[in-house]
Amino acid sequence: MHTSDVSNTIKVSLLEACETYVGQRMENALQAMASASAAAADDTKSSAGDKFETTREMMQQELNRHQQLLADARRMAQVLAGLDVRAHHGPAKLGSLVETNHGLFFLAVNVGQLIIGGKTYRVISPVSPLGQRFIGSKAGDELVFNGMNYRIVNVT
Repeated sequence: MHTSDVSNTIKVSLLEACETYVGQRMENALQAMASASAAAADDTKSSAGDKFETTREMMQQELNRHQQLLADARRMAQVLAGLDVRAHHGPAKLGSLVETNHGLFFLAVNVGQLIIGGKTYRVISPVSPLGQRFIGSKAGDELVFNGMNYRIVNVT
């Protein structure tokens, strides 16, 4: 198997893991929203009015928070749907796998660490501070981020 074939296989696996993660985030947000809505519907004005209003406001804030989490997850899903994971040998861009002296980075959405084939990959957004530094970089480039020197070994 060629290096680019291995890279493609890894990138496809990373993309699938990201899609699973985002799908779980959407499902969790939807379940939490349903629970908050059900709790609000069950709550009655049996006790003092101020207590009821405070409880209702807290439930609304909780619902709003989960709606925001759902919107964020949907944006992440849109980014992943348009991600091109084919191997390329140009500068790093969205969908690139960046190998550095400090680990492997996949430029997609902020997921955190994923382990694929026994290797740890940090999945970061290209608009994150480190992701912004990686965009446009190529093998042989060096950059400093948070006091750490990163040497780009390979970009696919």
